[in-house]
Amino acid sequence: MEKIYNKLVRDKIPEIIISNGEEPIFTVLSDYEYKKELELKLMEEYNEVINSSGADRLEELADMIEIIKALANTQGKTLNDVIYIADKKALERGGFNNKIYLKKVLKK
Repeated sequence: MEKIYNKLVRDKIPEIIISNGEEPIFTVLSDYEYKKELELKLMEEYNEVINSSGADRLEELADMIEIIKALANTQGKTLNDVIYIADKKALERGGFNNKIYLKKVLKK
């Protein structure tokens, strides 16, 4: 029996499948395909974050960070580079800690 996945998986998944006595059928993506699959994976993880809670949500957020790390790497950057930019934006424009929900802006 076979199960079709057709999605990007973590690097050790083929080894895990083999250790379970099964045979993984996979390919290595081109740089372009890899970037596109990372983008799809980010959306998949986003949906999993939205639909989870508690410790499960933390696991899904960790998965999102792993995808963000890989996407940054496709740009020749690291997660630290992304965090630096996020921190800089927070200093300049603030974060999201004050729960501000802007309804509208009135022209003077």
